[in-house]
Amino acid sequence: MPKYRNTFSSGAVAALGAWRRRAVSRAVHRGWRWVRDQGAVTAERPGPYRFRRIGDHTRLAFPLGTVFGEQWIDIGDHCIIGEQVTLTVGMVPGMDLGPDPLLRLGNGVVLGRGSHVIASREVTIGDDVFCGPYVYVTSDNHSYEDPGQPIGRQWPRSAPVVIGSGSWLGAGAVILPGARLGRNVVVAAGAVVRGEVPDHAVVAGVPAKVVRRWDEERGWTPPLRPVPERETTEP
Repeated sequence: MPKYRNTFSSGAVAALGAWRRRAVSRAVHRGWRWVRDQGAVTAERPGPYRFRRIGDHTRLAFPLGTVFGEQWIDIGDHCIIGEQVTLTVGMVPGMDLGPDPLLRLGNGVVLGRGSHVIASREVTIGDDVFCGPYVYVTSDNHSYEDPGQPIGRQWPRSAPVVIGSGSWLGAGAVILPGARLGRNVVVAAGAVVRGEVPDHAVVAGVPAKVVRRWDEERGWTPPLRPVPERETTEP
């Protein structure tokens, strides 16, 4: 008796399956790029959000993190807000926080993916501040004065926060209530900052301490390591 064989060989079936998988993958990635582009928040396309201001050429990437109290958030021009960035003002949504903005981002601010900025008191981030991923800036901290109450149920301590223009916050840095960073401050990755930090200083550690400063007469103290020169080859 003749045996019936498949029209397509096993190699052809495998090739067809691989082509389908590649086609589906390309379609998914094209669709996701379209969703991210359409979901991004700008001044022209604010989506469901009603920020106090979104400056020209500013873009909040999609998907956003938690956002509420945006009526008290003022964002400057040419800012880049990464994916999953949380921006909140007030302890809970729906609070009346008065006529003035509480969270101000200057021009050219970059907030890396997964960062959080939490404000129930004034938080001011100056111009051209660059933040790595997962930076945490807050005006609020838990209180534990009453030993008979759960810490999460006690009213938090709050204080304004200022981050000076031109500063750079490394990945995972934490800026606590009451911190006041000067201009062009470098915060090392993972540092926890509280209190005053002078202009042109580098801070690192938990709690953060000044490890390098700029002086007009002496330059950087301690001195910076020399930058290795690039090797050049003759044409």
